[in-house]
Amino acid sequence: MIRVALCITELDLGGAERCLTDLAIRVDRRRFTPTVYCLGPRPARDDASCLPALETAGVEVHCLGGKTMWQFPFVAARLKRLLASQNPQIVQTFLFHANVLGRIAARRARVRFVVSGIRVAERASRWHLWLDRLTAGWVDRYVCVSRPVAEFSQRRGGLPASKLVVIPNGVDVDRFPARQAADLSALGVPAGRRVVTFVGRLHRQKGVEWLIETAGAWLARLSDYDLLLVGTGPLQGRLESVCRSAGIAERVHFSGWRGDVPEILAASDLLVLPSAWEGMPNVVLEAMASRRPVVATDVEGVRDLLGPSAARQLVRYGDTQALINKIVGLASDPAMAAAVG
Repeated sequence: MIRVALCITELDLGGAERCLTDLAIRVDRRRFTPTVYCLGPRPARDDASCLPALETAGVEVHCLGGKTMWQFPFVAARLKRLLASQNPQIVQTFLFHANVLGRIAARRARVRFVVSGIRVAERASRWHLWLDRLTAGWVDRYVCVSRPVAEFSQRRGGLPASKLVVIPNGVDVDRFPARQAADLSALGVPAGRRVVTFVGRLHRQKGVEWLIETAGAWLARLSDYDLLLVGTGPLQGRLESVCRSAGIAERVHFSGWRGDVPEILAASDLLVLPSAWEGMPNVVLEAMASRRPVVATDVEGVRDLLGPSAARQLVRYGDTQALINKIVGLASDPAMAAAVG
């Protein structure tokens, strides 16, 4: 039996967290025994985390309680002790902080193999790339979520090509399309309105501020549409202020975090993802599995997902007129939207 330690920064629901959970739950228990280590505290809300699914499946979970960078030495020491006790043959880490701290603890605990995940082409923090490169000798393989992420990691990150492996993201197609669409009136969308939906963190990586800045132009051409933003993040207050200043606040709805994304996608007409950089965005996979058309920026992983219909759905990041035209074009042409979806 191969003992596998899966280490992640936190267990609140997100793309990486779902990936870890699916791996831990679905792995062949006749061959592997998974244990999950979360650097942060136990999630405040079980319903907004991966904990219930892991615990229901009988996966052992340890939450180490780290909240700040200053606590990382203590978290690393505790993780090292737990790994030494479990004595896994493999440690697999997810997300930057868990990647670095997990590989340090694994080497101190004399774990034989360390695998780290690279889920995004990190264009914001150069020190992330520097630290990854500095500790590359402690990693046996890097799992990249897409070919462009592997190329970025070699070219910009300086990681050895021999250690880079591509394993694309996937979604559980049994969850999509949802059997019943959400009632969007509960999220503030008036009955009878059609909806362009954004799902993701309200963060500059996702390009959501650019989306709001363009919304006045395309909403003016789509009189029967509203914009629904699903997610939370540091930009929310600023985005709400921009909507009020632009006079579109009544047609832009902030739902906050939601656990019913499949049902929301089923009730939406179009998904838009205007990211500045990505890896392989799960929400695009989820929209495709929901048979919904997508307008997205041509960033890492997206073109690979959309395949032959990419040209009808992709724009260059920052090309405002192209973004407006793509949204209006798909929203105004139900036949093309249905074909693409």
